[in-house]
Amino acid sequence: MNITVVCIGTLKEKYWKDAQAEYLKRLSRFAKMNILELPESRSDDVHEESSRILAKIPKNATVIALDITGRRFSSVDFAKEISGLALSGRPDICFIIGGSDGYDDTVRKAAGIRLSFSDFTFPHQLMRVILLEQLYRAFKINANEKYHK
Repeated sequence: MNITVVCIGTLKEKYWKDAQAEYLKRLSRFAKMNILELPESRSDDVHEESSRILAKIPKNATVIALDITGRRFSSVDFAKEISGLALSGRPDICFIIGGSDGYDDTVRKAAGIRLSFSDFTFPHQLMRVILLEQLYRAFKINANEKYHK
């Protein structure tokens, strides 16, 4: 499975970088991971950021955009969704994490799935780590391996 995470902004603090590195290391036994960091727009132009996001989506990938109004999954249901994509012959997944102002409707329309983790709004740096952790959890569930609850 190939998983790309397209995100606006970079991880500046060491603790975010360390957390990302740890989950990428753990995920490497399950999937080929690729993080594409796009610079934040200097003018807070959501349309410009959205265009750059769309340009980085790998061809034939299932697009899953993180969106507060998106669908919610339990960890087990998320694992089933990931497994279902792989089994259906769609092993390339692209997750999108917008910047602090989100993204426009062109990204929402490109997404086959809009995924919400909470009604809360999280900083995009933290959301990236949460996403990686949930992906790792999903793969552990699918492999019938123990992972803390």
